[in-house]
Amino acid sequence: MARVLILTADAAEELDSMYPVFRLREGGHEAIVTAPTTRAVKLVVHDFEPGWDAYTEKPGHLLPVDLAFGEVDPADYDALVIPDGRAPEYIRTDPDVARVVGHFFDSGLPVGTICHGPQVPAALGLLRGRTTAAYPP
Repeated sequence: MARVLILTADAAEELDSMYPVFRLREGGHEAIVTAPTTRAVKLVVHDFEPGWDAYTEKPGHLLPVDLAFGEVDPADYDALVIPDGRAPEYIRTDPDVARVVGHFFDSGLPVGTICHGPQVPAALGLLRGRTTAAYPP
């Protein structure tokens, strides 16, 4: 089965982070969570409230982390998933994130991005000439 790297950080969307981890594991794959450090990341829940023009953010659960970004050897993995939330807006400038994400694109390996997740490869110039889905803003 595949080894899939989940690239995340604090303020990632809870459902869009936990769902891929658990579904991959249920499917017999190895899902490895990586973040800036090895402490559990604090997830958030975004929701639309009546009368609000933008979504609200509430604290979510903790997601255990297996490896810090700097510990990742991307050659050890078959695919990459980048969940959304606010995490992509600040991890996209991390040099280890650039190294890891660049490897997947350079190697033609599968990369899944969810909602705000495309901010990471977009900031690295890796989406030029490609079509992707994302949260409109």
